[in-house]
Amino acid sequence: MFGSQVPTVTVTEIADDAYLLDVREDDEWNAGHAPGAHHLPMMELPARIAEVPTDRDVAVICRSGGRSAQVVAYLMRNGWDQVRNVEGGMGEWAAAGRGVVREDGQPGRVL
Repeated sequence: MFGSQVPTVTVTEIADDAYLLDVREDDEWNAGHAPGAHHLPMMELPARIAEVPTDRDVAVICRSGGRSAQVVAYLMRNGWDQVRNVEGGMGEWAAAGRGVVREDGQPGRVL
């Protein structure tokens, strides 16, 4: 849908010090998310854009990569240059054996 205009990163290529931005909805986040991720639902981004760092790598993730690609394109249009879309989203994250947690300490799952 976005072609080569949106830079991507695979789950295994995400640097340990990258800012992982989860743009899924509250119910998806509450069901399970990556440890250390920062939650900012896609529709809230315009009002909260200042929360996204500009001085470090930002990896944007959603369920499968569609919404996060839109967010990456939006951030790039607004001056971010160290931003990448996580290929395959949380589905790929979980399939790669990466942790999925909930706020209450219970095992998480990807919706």
